[in-house]
Amino acid sequence: MASQLLRRAGKLINVSASATKNLASSLAPISQANRSFASAAEDTNPITIEIAVPYKAHKCEPPSLLATTTPQELVQFFKTMFLMRRMEIAADSLYKSKFIRGFCHLYDGQEAVCVGMEAALTKTDCIVTAYRDHCIHLGRGGTVKEIMSELMGRKDGCSLGKGGSMHMYKKENNFYGGNGIVGAQTPLGAGLAFAQKYSKVEGVTLAMYGDGAANQGQLFEAMNIAALWDLPVIFVCENNHYGMGTAEWRSAKSPEYYRRGDYVPGLKVDGMDALAVKQAVKYAKEYALTKGAFVLEMDTYRYHGHSMSDPGSTYRTRDEISGVRQERDPIERIRKLLLAKEIVTVADLKNMEKEAKKEVDDAVAQAKPDPSELLSHIYVKGLGTEVFGPDRKEFTAVLP
Repeated sequence: MASQLLRRAGKLINVSASATKNLASSLAPISQANRSFASAAEDTNPITIEIAVPYKAHKCEPPSLLATTTPQELVQFFKTMFLMRRMEIAADSLYKSKFIRGFCHLYDGQEAVCVGMEAALTKTDCIVTAYRDHCIHLGRGGTVKEIMSELMGRKDGCSLGKGGSMHMYKKENNFYGGNGIVGAQTPLGAGLAFAQKYSKVEGVTLAMYGDGAANQGQLFEAMNIAALWDLPVIFVCENNHYGMGTAEWRSAKSPEYYRRGDYVPGLKVDGMDALAVKQAVKYAKEYALTKGAFVLEMDTYRYHGHSMSDPGSTYRTRDEISGVRQERDPIERIRKLLLAKEIVTVADLKNMEKEAKKEVDDAVAQAKPDPSELLSHIYVKGLGTEVFGPDRKEFTAVLP
């Protein structure tokens, strides 16, 4: 059993020799030395990058391994992912200091899924996800202050401070929230896609779920109706390999989640590579708009436990976590790419990091709860509403 665990853990961080070669070639420098950071941040000249880890395809042809990007986009990837990472680290600290209560599920390690996904979408497209939702809200155009306020129960939060960690929401940008019931967001995603098709909206819906939710019955019901009606929905499995705390190979007879749609085509994607995610989502969107449902499995990894109540190290080793950080970290990949292509300097990156840290620190300072707000919008006095017992006779009362 121990050797089996080690072999399976090793799969999380190993890449093939050809993939390593592809990664090395994609990092080959280009002649952009001595350019200023300002010009790099505005440079929209196309760059072609070879994706290191090939896609695995089910009932479809995989997209090209040559991804087109720009210096501007790569800089923005780094800024956004670093901001997400700092925000989640701050949330960890605030939870331990008891400023955040209840459930709290952190996203650090999985940032490439969010930023790569958004790079291929517009705000016409809809997203609905589970409860690991802070960074998805940020990617949809939310602010760190909205998120931190929501986490700490302040009225400036995206749900007026009443939803908390699991219920981020931004309707104006078609983000229909984090949802606390495991897997229940997938039929909601099919419903959103039905509405898009019915209203003739040129957009798709991404219904996101984890490997732990992949065995839920409602997912297959949603896939069935989506395939039957050719709904423009992309089912996105963020496979971070452990569900709540059970390794995928112990919970799923077939952990090839991109094939689990059976009659629905799918792709397995390196979810730690923002450009690979962007390319895959672009491909899936084009398919969904013309032919219907599609499945994407994002091979990713979370550094924290399932939630803040889970230390995350009882069912996996610290060496495994540090190994993924060293080999596959999504932020470090973009950092190395920016430096190898001579788009920015080390000093530029440090300045971006400082800006992100300041943005998070400022948001935390502004998001501390006002005690007078904690009980607002919960109970209203003075309405004089009459309430009844079960038979409307034995018990009646008037609410104060």
